[in-house]
Amino acid sequence: MAELDSLHDDILRQIKDATTLDALEQIRVGVLGRNGQLTAHLKGLGALAPDERKARGAALNQLRDAVEGALGAAKQHHERAALDKRLAEERIDVTLPVRADNDGRIHPISQTTDELIAIFGEMDFTVAEGPHIEDDFYNFTALNIPPEHPARQEHDTFYLTPRAADGSRKVLRTHTSPVQIRTMQKQKPPIRIIVPGRTFRSDHDATHSPMFHQVEGLVIDKKVHMGHLKGCLIEFCRTFFDIDDLPVRFRPSYFPFTEPSAEVDIGCSREGGGLKIGAGADWLEILGCGMVHPKVLAAGGIDPTEYQGFAFGMGIERIAMLKYGIPDLRTFYESDLRWLKHYGFVPLDQPSLVSGAR
Repeated sequence: MAELDSLHDDILRQIKDATTLDALEQIRVGVLGRNGQLTAHLKGLGALAPDERKARGAALNQLRDAVEGALGAAKQHHERAALDKRLAEERIDVTLPVRADNDGRIHPISQTTDELIAIFGEMDFTVAEGPHIEDDFYNFTALNIPPEHPARQEHDTFYLTPRAADGSRKVLRTHTSPVQIRTMQKQKPPIRIIVPGRTFRSDHDATHSPMFHQVEGLVIDKKVHMGHLKGCLIEFCRTFFDIDDLPVRFRPSYFPFTEPSAEVDIGCSREGGGLKIGAGADWLEILGCGMVHPKVLAAGGIDPTEYQGFAFGMGIERIAMLKYGIPDLRTFYESDLRWLKHYGFVPLDQPSLVSGAR
């Protein structure tokens, strides 16, 4: 038994001194292998007397368990150390470097759209969306636009190839107003939405583009009146242009989908050939609005004898050009990085309902 104690101490010392997995494997084979030290002792049990065999066998089993446990613990230690070494040596940084402030910019259209959503969001408006390709009913008929209206002509509107059996054609929406009809059909009043999105018309010059962006608003309830419309838009104009006393006026106008209708102007100055918002005796038109026409309410499935509402719409590029001094609409879509660097916005400065739009 003293011999087994000495063997136990010697094997554990060898395991402790081993510095590699290969050295541990050599120890395991030398002790537990077919011709190993411990295996030889186990083979010799058959030559012993029964009582002695029992005691020595139990001691050998304990020694074998101790050796296997020590080998397993040492193996885990060396494997973990080898893995740590590999991770340190083969490490690759897959993260992107920090970008400088001038590496990326938010496009003015995206920035202005976020500002609109932030401002009207604080007035409890929600955002609604709809398809870019529309039926004639949603784009024209439901909005009380008659068949002879110029907006229905080929030279003003993009029509798709006829597909229906009756020869009717789909149209690239000329405004975001169709979403108002779709919302009225799906949602019962009260309704309070804005509809930002792309629109399409056959125009192309310094102030017009075949594809541009609009935002429209719709409010419907039982007691909505023109005073609510004026208060809403005056607050929007002064907040968007960040001028608390910005002059705002409403001029009578005509739109097929509203009655009465009005154009909204803001005060400005054109002295010296430039344009300054908020000062001077001049006026600048920025949007159209009015009380929703009863026929439009009926087309949306809402009883005009019980409900009324107001609507408004404006071009996002137009108000962005006015606020940020951008002279030509066409440059919005030229993908010029120099232009974007000049007129774009730092990503972290985007407006939100929390931080506001200023």
